[in-house]
Amino acid sequence: MNKLTGNKCEPCKAGAPLATDEEIGAFMQQLPEWSILQVNGVNCLTRSFTFKNFREALDFTNRVGTVAEAENHHPEITTGWGNVTVQWWTHKIGGLHRNDFIMAAKTDACLTGEP
Repeated sequence: MNKLTGNKCEPCKAGAPLATDEEIGAFMQQLPEWSILQVNGVNCLTRSFTFKNFREALDFTNRVGTVAEAENHHPEITTGWGNVTVQWWTHKIGGLHRNDFIMAAKTDACLTGEP
């Protein structure tokens, strides 16, 4: 499978198919620190990150935001003192799409400033 960070998000319309269990299993192999949680009945990719202070957490949040804008796919981000929680899901289809896994991988890359 191609490395997720090398992919771009594709435009997703209402009615697009959710990621299959097989796809999810393959994608999650590249995202070992992410979890799938059900939030308000919707499966979301979730990961919490820790930092030394608020400045580092905010810088990371801004890097994720820049990548999200470039891909036109936006997460739920909660930023606090020394921590950031990021959740990805596709609102239009009420669950997980390939785009969410791509963006989770790109979120991980933001730790090192790659994207």
